[in-house]
Amino acid sequence: MGHPVLRTEDPGMLTGATRYLDDVVVDDALSAVFVRSITAHALLGEIEVAGALKQPGVVGVFTAQDLDLPGLTSTWVDEVFARPPLAKGTVRFAGEAVAVVIAETAAHAMDAAGHVFVDYDFLPSVTDPVAAASDSAPLLFREAGTNVAIDDDYGSERLDFDDAEIVVRARFVNQRLAPVPMETNGCIAIPNAEGLTLWLPCQAPNTVRDDLAKLMDMDQASVRVRAPAIGGGFGAKIPFYPEHLVIAELARRLGRTIKWIETRSENMVAMTHGRGQVQDVALAARQDGTITGLKVDVVDDAGAYPGDSAELPELTWKMSTGVYRIPKVEFRTRYVATNTTPTYAYRGAGRPEAATMVERIVDMLAAEIGMDPTEVRRRNLIGKDEFPYRTATGEVYDVGDYERVLNDGLVIAGYDDLRADQARRRAEIGTPQLGIGISCYVEMTGWGAEFASVDVNDDGTATVLTGTASTGQGHATAWAQLVTATLGIPIESIHVVQSDTAVIPRGEGTMGSRSLQAGGVAIADAAEAVYEKAVQLAGHLLEVAPHDLVRADDGFAVAGAPDRGLTWAELASSAQDARALPSGMSPGLRAESDFKIAGHTFPFGAHLAVVEVDIETGAVKLLRHIAVDDCGRILNPMIVEGQVHGGIGQGVAQALFEEVVYDEVGNPLTGSLMTYTMPSAAEFPSFETVRTETPTPLNHLGAKGIGESGTVGSTGAVLNAVVDALAHLGVRHIDMPLTPQRVWAALREARAS
Repeated sequence: MGHPVLRTEDPGMLTGATRYLDDVVVDDALSAVFVRSITAHALLGEIEVAGALKQPGVVGVFTAQDLDLPGLTSTWVDEVFARPPLAKGTVRFAGEAVAVVIAETAAHAMDAAGHVFVDYDFLPSVTDPVAAASDSAPLLFREAGTNVAIDDDYGSERLDFDDAEIVVRARFVNQRLAPVPMETNGCIAIPNAEGLTLWLPCQAPNTVRDDLAKLMDMDQASVRVRAPAIGGGFGAKIPFYPEHLVIAELARRLGRTIKWIETRSENMVAMTHGRGQVQDVALAARQDGTITGLKVDVVDDAGAYPGDSAELPELTWKMSTGVYRIPKVEFRTRYVATNTTPTYAYRGAGRPEAATMVERIVDMLAAEIGMDPTEVRRRNLIGKDEFPYRTATGEVYDVGDYERVLNDGLVIAGYDDLRADQARRRAEIGTPQLGIGISCYVEMTGWGAEFASVDVNDDGTATVLTGTASTGQGHATAWAQLVTATLGIPIESIHVVQSDTAVIPRGEGTMGSRSLQAGGVAIADAAEAVYEKAVQLAGHLLEVAPHDLVRADDGFAVAGAPDRGLTWAELASSAQDARALPSGMSPGLRAESDFKIAGHTFPFGAHLAVVEVDIETGAVKLLRHIAVDDCGRILNPMIVEGQVHGGIGQGVAQALFEEVVYDEVGNPLTGSLMTYTMPSAAEFPSFETVRTETPTPLNHLGAKGIGESGTVGSTGAVLNAVVDALAHLGVRHIDMPLTPQRVWAALREARAS
């Protein structure tokens, strides 16, 4: 515990030995290619497939009418918004699947797809969620009578700011993003005598198994879902996609294995997008900077099929007070259908939207009253002696020390020197301007229960089963660390098994920064149970009291008599013999655990960004990014460091580079990596990261989540830094991404006013 152990997964990845989905070879497999809508909104006329069927290698071409599969529904919204696996009657976004070609090879299928012709009767489209929420907007679902799938105020009180000393108001756009994982979507469906095996790059195999079995009217035991190595998920690989259902049904119907691998251009329009909120915000405060209330009206872009992402605005509401003592909150959300790719969770899932919102409006309050942004924050931070703290939205923060991480960040950055440099630059004509941005954040992590088991084998090795599903986080290393910490079995002798429903009986998967505090605690509990059984067995066999035993390198020895002992291999072998066991002990050195999380944990931190802005061109350069994060007790500092770096990278990317853009009729303008600006490491400085440890009392490891914290904390810091660099020139706010053109336009507008 607490040691920077190198990841055991990495050698296979670095040498190319690790198998991803497309590396899974199944003999005699057919290939699938989806024909996708070229328009954002239209009635479907005739789909001509005769020409495609004549192409070499084609086995079949299928439409919604051929398959008659059930629609994908959500408990969050009315069934009227259900999504058909293949478009039926109407297409609602560019990229929606309308047909699928099955052929002997991927090349054959791709060629034949070009011979499928679709008759479209074009309809008006709407891509702006605010416009979509209006009564005059084109309707995506006429039978619904509205594009607003949810209109909720979460029971919040109505606030009247008429008597407030200061009210700061603004509209923020938290733009739509594409997840762009290294590995795209896909699946391999294999029919067999037992039922169906599905290989999927997914974050929750057991949940996908349950969904697939229900939709196909199959027994869960007859459906097996397996995930090979996964090249990134970021939330977009949690859901069960309609394409998965189509491929599974056709494999069952044709009695042949079918493989579908998404192209990158498909991925940009077919995989769920993230974010997509328009936030109207009002913050009330006193002249001394004390915040007295917050009003938020969010229009959340659901994309073409509302449902799966419906909980995201609720998460934004829950975390809307951030790290501050905000006594009253009024929050309304409208969750709206638009003619765009459906949205879903993306790293942070509703919490980065909240953190960026509250940190931006707090900076605007500081500017309004002429107070340093650090001082405004200090006056409103929840004190370390106030925990557990119940917020105005009903969340109970477990533990924190918000002022400490802010102070640490300011010291590391040399805040006073930065402000002096900023003042000097402002006095020099033509000099690139310096901006300093701060973001104090708290985020909500962990939920549900998780399964794990630990089994010591006859050769002295151990096998760990876990319901979590790594998408690159290093679970195999971390879970082995937990077992070796308790049992002493070397990490290289511990085999971690995950992401196979034939072996893992249950599990809720990897999302919401829950893995260590759910799956990890379950593994630690199971390992502790194995240890207790082993020490009882060793004492019985060695004829000594268990408390007279000490852990040896490969088992147990009698204290003071190291020559008298038993190895793990000997204990595991003896444990199989009922005659060798103490009375009442069951055979085998195995234990399992289902750990249920007692409540959400709340990691926190402070990020500080330093930028340089060229006021002639609008170009922004990130000079420094300091992150002070607290995720409770740390298991592997090296893995935590990697998670923080990746999170910061994605958060900065939102602030400066990335945005999904559609034209006025719903055509995607960022449908490839030629047009979607995804940064590389060359665009970032070396991040300066430190961590504090404030263990949570909600689990005995003291662990909180860390996988999304970097994203939650970084975006607002960079946004604030850029506006700070230009504030003296009259710039009040700029919406993300802060591209040179957008910054230049804001400067030009400020100069003209």
